[in-house]
Amino acid sequence: MVALVTGAQQGIGRACALALAAAGHDVAINWLDDRAAAEAVAEGVRAAERKAALVQGDVGAGARACAALVEAASAALGTVEVLVNNAGIFPRAEFLEMEEGQWDQVFAVNLKGSVFCAQAAARGMVAAGVKGCIVNLASSAVRGTPVGVHYSATKNGVVGITRSMALALASHGIRVNAIAPGLTDTAQPRHGNSDEEVRAMGAALPLGRLGRPEDIADMAVFLASPGAGWITGQVYHVNGGGYMP
Repeated sequence: MVALVTGAQQGIGRACALALAAAGHDVAINWLDDRAAAEAVAEGVRAAERKAALVQGDVGAGARACAALVEAASAALGTVEVLVNNAGIFPRAEFLEMEEGQWDQVFAVNLKGSVFCAQAAARGMVAAGVKGCIVNLASSAVRGTPVGVHYSATKNGVVGITRSMALALASHGIRVNAIAPGLTDTAQPRHGNSDEEVRAMGAALPLGRLGRPEDIADMAVFLASPGAGWITGQVYHVNGGGYMP
């Protein structure tokens, strides 16, 4: 099977690419601005004896850019059967100081990018008669964050598009689900926090530690597997017990 992971040069995206390769997928690695990091991910995919392709592109650049990204992945490896919509940004902004441009940028990447990458991938699946799957990345920030009104809005939007796309694509046998990570050991929680502060936040969780990118990747692999064949339109909160909806 062929998987495309957006924002795969680091963090959760990197872990998803490597985990999908270990599970038997060829992987298209979308990257934005660090080719060396993306090359390192590709080496990891190949070490798992799977094919890798680097696909540079900005999912926030609009529908045409998203379509081109999916087309490049398909040209390199074949029809995309699994899409992981991981690319996202979280520029902290106090609500009273948040600017319109910040709002637009976060929506362009986190929500619009996810929609149009999914649309392009789903069109390819339908044309090829593939019953594939799409995994969107939401966040525990769906419950709100004081420095991310824009971010929280997009991640709640991801929940909404996941459910709506699941309904729209069910007749084609395409499943759509979302993962909502909690506090995960990536660059995001380290923004403005010391290592000691981040460790303390992890220790305060019911399971006593930060999440690892691999924890999120394991759920993505499951959702892409035959074992999840009767699951669609769901949101999985992977957060060490920090949020129990």
